[in-house]
Amino acid sequence: MHLVGVRVEMPTNSPIVLLRESEGQHRVLPIFIGPVEATAIAFAQNGVVTARPLTHDLLRDLLVALGVGVERIVITELRDRTFYAEIEMTTNGSSHKVSSRPSDAIALAARLGTPIFADESVLEEAAVTMSDDDEEEDDEVERFREFLEGVNPEDFAS
Repeated sequence: MHLVGVRVEMPTNSPIVLLRESEGQHRVLPIFIGPVEATAIAFAQNGVVTARPLTHDLLRDLLVALGVGVERIVITELRDRTFYAEIEMTTNGSSHKVSSRPSDAIALAARLGTPIFADESVLEEAAVTMSDDDEEEDDEVERFREFLEGVNPEDFAS
């Protein structure tokens, strides 16, 4: 899957991450996510560096420091309108899978350049076909970029 980016679904202003099949039908998998995760993904895609590491930056730095390779992210399941994902990692010749929210796994993948996959069953159930020249999609991208320009990482501090 190719990480298209984060969009804002109108009129609810709910953030959605879009993944597009790299091969085959080029279906798009939209996943509703939270605003903090949307910002984390968009920051990674746009190369935004914050003064202090955000949570996904910290996770990346910890994995790199420990010599853990993140091999792939897989959107594994859609159950009761909730997506599930796994982060597949290797360390010292051993493989490990960790359950994750898709938004967190995607935010990590965006920082590491890790490939993203989706099970065919998930694509069959939730993917849609979109045209490449969808003007409305471009408008949504611009609205989200405007949102990002006014957001600071401190806005999400707990």
